[in-house]
Amino acid sequence: MPQIVVLPHASLCPDGAVLEAPSGKSICDVLLENEIEIEHACEKSCACTTCHVVVREGLESLNEATEKEEDLLDKAWGLEAASRLSCQALVADEDLVIEIPKYTINHARENH
Repeated sequence: MPQIVVLPHASLCPDGAVLEAPSGKSICDVLLENEIEIEHACEKSCACTTCHVVVREGLESLNEATEKEEDLLDKAWGLEAASRLSCQALVADEDLVIEIPKYTINHARENH
């Protein structure tokens, strides 16, 4: 089973993590199931950018981003070439290394 290595994030995952990630599951779902409370203000419907992650390794193994996702990513804080919305990026058969950006465009943290 592929793994997701989550790089340390000051508030969401201070020590980083290594998570088992079933193929076909979104990065966002894997994080949430492992108590890494990434924001997802639109309830994972590809309507915001609060679940933005940067895929440091394994980007090419993910499903291709849709035009809608790419349009939304243009509004994400800290956008990089390897940015994805974690609610739309599906784990394939390769391990991933991801970084959760320090900020989102949300002014207030959502409680889910």
